[in-house]
Amino acid sequence: MRVVHVGKYYWPYQRGIETYLKTLAEGLNPLCDLTVIVSNDKCETVEENVCGVHVIRLARCFHLNSTDFLFGLPKKLKELKPDIVHIHLPNPWAETAWKLAGRPGRLFISYHSDIIRQKFLLKLYAPFHRATLESAEKIIVATPNHIKYSPFLSKLGEDKTAVVHYGLPKIDFPAPRSLARPFILSVGQLVYYKGFDVLIKAVADIPDLDLVIVGCGPLEKKLIKLTEDLGIKERVKLPGHVSREELLKYYADCEFFVLSSTFRSEAFGIVQLEAFQAGKPVISTDLPSGVPYVNQNGKTGIVVPPGDVRALNEAMKALHGDPEARQRFGSAARERALSDFSAEEMVKRTFALYSPKA
Repeated sequence: MRVVHVGKYYWPYQRGIETYLKTLAEGLNPLCDLTVIVSNDKCETVEENVCGVHVIRLARCFHLNSTDFLFGLPKKLKELKPDIVHIHLPNPWAETAWKLAGRPGRLFISYHSDIIRQKFLLKLYAPFHRATLESAEKIIVATPNHIKYSPFLSKLGEDKTAVVHYGLPKIDFPAPRSLARPFILSVGQLVYYKGFDVLIKAVADIPDLDLVIVGCGPLEKKLIKLTEDLGIKERVKLPGHVSREELLKYYADCEFFVLSSTFRSEAFGIVQLEAFQAGKPVISTDLPSGVPYVNQNGKTGIVVPPGDVRALNEAMKALHGDPEARQRFGSAARERALSDFSAEEMVKRTFALYSPKA
């Protein structure tokens, strides 16, 4: 079975969707003739083997409104003659290219998120987008909330969608180190919807607790300025991009993890699963997305209203002051990650969907 996955980027890009796509591709690779097509970050095409997976990074012609335009994609889809094309959305150009290529193969879609920010363009694009969704044999989502809160998926029949949890391979974390000061951890791009400004404000009046935010992005200088204005620069560390080894040390050493996102652009928060596997409780926000589905309030952590500095502050104080709760939530979180969000189950269920109906 020739299967082509079309995504935006591929490893070593380390955002949530790229982590999901790498895990899924490596699991599917022994089961089918797999090719992954994504965008290169320059105007040249490169083919390579990434951990056994055939990856084609097509030349990017230009980038506009969060979309990479790969003019070589329709031709490449035709050349590969796939039995299945599996597109990862949002990606308007991938939808367009599949149609320009003559709709090759059976279409499957991993629907990671609605388009959130480009509201005017979405109105123009919506009819085209709906037609693509109707053309798909199956639309795969990570949680039932993805269907519930999507203006597109919620209007489709139940037979059109399938819930397949994102999954991670079992992670081997280092032993926790004995540190002079406890800290909480957050990981993600330094962008508008992550709510890191809310997180920094919320930790300001907890003097015996430090904060580490791992990630890069356009808001770095603004966030550093905020720590200076609040007089907590010495307690807030923004190390930028770190190695995988260093990141796992942060997970192992932190008291708990915070996902402070404020917009439903945060559709799942795969970093929650990494924290879960480390046995850490999570404080997350009650977004109309998959985020609160993953983190179960009162069981694996605490869920607070998005953008609410006071509520986040109170939740952090509660966890910081209650080691028994941290242990209880952390144990439940690890169990949930390994039982409900395993890579093996994600691959198995996805491949089962590919099997032609009798």
